[in-house]
Amino acid sequence: MFAEFGYGILFLAFLVTLYSLGAAIYGAQTKSTQWVESARRAMLLTFPLIAISAASLIYLIVNNHYEVSFVYEVTSKSMPTYLKVTAWWGGQAGSLVFWAFLLSGFTSAVTLRKWNRDIEFLPWVIVVCAITVAFFLSLVLFYETPFARYWQDASGKLLSDASGSPITSVFAPASGITPFLPADGRGLNPLLRHPGMVFHPPLLYLGFVSFVIPYAFAIAALITGRTDDRWIRLTRRWTLVAWLFLSFGLVLGGRWAYDVLGWGGYWGWDPVEIAAFMPWLTGTAFLHSVMIQEKRGLLKHWNMILIILTYSLVIFGTFLTRSGVLSSVHAFAESAIGPIFFTYIGFSFIASIALLIKRWPDLQAETEMKSMLSREALFLFNNLLFISILVVCFWGVMFPLISELFTGQKVTVGPPFYERATTPLFASLLFLMAVAPLSAWGHSTIQTLGRSTWKSAVAASLVGIALFFTYTQNIGAVIGFTLVAFVIFITLQEFWRGTRARQRAQRENWFVALARLTGRNRRRYGGYIIHISMAIMAIGILGIESFQSETQGTLAKDQALNIADYTVQYKELATWDDTGAGVNYTRAVVDVYKNGIYLGQLSPRIDYYFDSQQNMTIPGNRSTLRDDLYVLLVDWQPVSNMSATFKIYVNPLVNWLWIGALIFFFGIGIAAWPDKDPEAEPVRVTRSSKQTSAAD
Repeated sequence: MFAEFGYGILFLAFLVTLYSLGAAIYGAQTKSTQWVESARRAMLLTFPLIAISAASLIYLIVNNHYEVSFVYEVTSKSMPTYLKVTAWWGGQAGSLVFWAFLLSGFTSAVTLRKWNRDIEFLPWVIVVCAITVAFFLSLVLFYETPFARYWQDASGKLLSDASGSPITSVFAPASGITPFLPADGRGLNPLLRHPGMVFHPPLLYLGFVSFVIPYAFAIAALITGRTDDRWIRLTRRWTLVAWLFLSFGLVLGGRWAYDVLGWGGYWGWDPVEIAAFMPWLTGTAFLHSVMIQEKRGLLKHWNMILIILTYSLVIFGTFLTRSGVLSSVHAFAESAIGPIFFTYIGFSFIASIALLIKRWPDLQAETEMKSMLSREALFLFNNLLFISILVVCFWGVMFPLISELFTGQKVTVGPPFYERATTPLFASLLFLMAVAPLSAWGHSTIQTLGRSTWKSAVAASLVGIALFFTYTQNIGAVIGFTLVAFVIFITLQEFWRGTRARQRAQRENWFVALARLTGRNRRRYGGYIIHISMAIMAIGILGIESFQSETQGTLAKDQALNIADYTVQYKELATWDDTGAGVNYTRAVVDVYKNGIYLGQLSPRIDYYFDSQQNMTIPGNRSTLRDDLYVLLVDWQPVSNMSATFKIYVNPLVNWLWIGALIFFFGIGIAAWPDKDPEAEPVRVTRSSKQTSAAD
């Protein structure tokens, strides 16, 4: 009953979404506020409807309704309740419902705002969001439904289609057919049975979905012909929230991979990792670029292109994850939804670009860029660098498909390709991160920038020289650490300069002056904190990428492996079953010494899940600010021998990556904290470049 009910409610939500779409278009064309209001209320109704359907699915999951094929595929009786709930987004069909649920929630929230000044935007925002919601609901209803059941005939035989696969449909294919109830489910992939499953996918989805809102406003601005910066001001916080969620999701994904995948790293340039990273690149460029339009009336074309690219890459990344065209530990199984996904991406991208071309003349800059070292010029270089990294990532992801199309063989590119191509681009971004905030609006020179940066440059150079003589002679790493120090010193210098100026003017305590300076300029100083956090994260990235060491060996009891300054001695191994959890545990115990000094024990293990018949490797990890000792149990011999094979990594400085991530989220929190109601903000008066020149 709950399967049919959940499917029916979802179908009703689909019809309501279509009605909202049609009513919004009709209301906009006829300038009928009644039809637009009806469309808004219909869109508000989609959220509770999809929520009810989702609740039905969760009920089926939690209560072990294995006659529902989705429940059978992603859960088992041995799984705890919280993991069963996370299986909602852990499987293909359920994740599509989750996508539609989140988007309908965000759309409902945005339509509840005051629309007095921007009523012309409302119908078109509804149209864009409704099209996106309807697309995902159509995938769930007609291609990948989580409410489909297994069926059997009167004799109890499981029904199969022509290919031999069990028949799965929401409703019985014929009279006298009854649901088939398996005794237990297959269970979630062991790699997904981790606390990261609770947070990582939802945060990524929230980031993806949130970016639909600024895209919807951008399309509304293009349709209505409003070329001022009003749509940017209205979506500023939505964009920051989207960027926060997507950034948080990427970092948690890296931590999850570090803890679970057992390869001693946090980022493997996997195609699906890159698919989530690409909209982050364009979204980050967009966040920086819109400030130039707000301040100077420049880069209007850039901002439209960047937000269109971000939306398209969000859908493209979802397509790559779910179509089965790419092999990845993060991807879902091969599915029939690939062609319809690809069609939708093409339709939305072409329609957006066509609309942009139509309005291209109306998006001319209000002023001219007069200096190559001005702040707006440096932000333009920033955009170019982000797009360059995007091109590298896109080419690397698509190359296997292109090679297969033209040669018949799928040739993949690995981490060395991405690292060689992107390292100079990321280094250039670090340099711009330091210099751009110090450049002046309109005009700046090498002399003025030199006066602002020379002290920090000297201090950073001294750090680099000290590291060369005391830590490493790796020139690339030394240059990287010097750039990191340059960013940190310049940013701290800006905090010091602003705080001292306020302290003198207001006669405040230094810490009070710092707090009030940050509070009254949240966007600026929150951005500075983000810059510091990125530099600190770069320390961890440089450490593990430049200095990681590894070794592997098979040890008898009391034998040891040496790596860097560490000695790892194998002491014992035990294996046992937990029938309640459906897991077999094999755990080794090793003693750890550094330079002959005993540090303690680590217990790497391998968990074997009976329901899914898969292993999960859990590393033993000893973390310090200097490095991580990362020990993996790879294999072991029967009881008579009891030898074991270990793989060991030493990851220098990697924990600075996680420290930087914590500071990063603190900075975003400050930058995104409500400052001024956009309803009260004035709209920049649009002037042509000729008018501006005449005024000057």
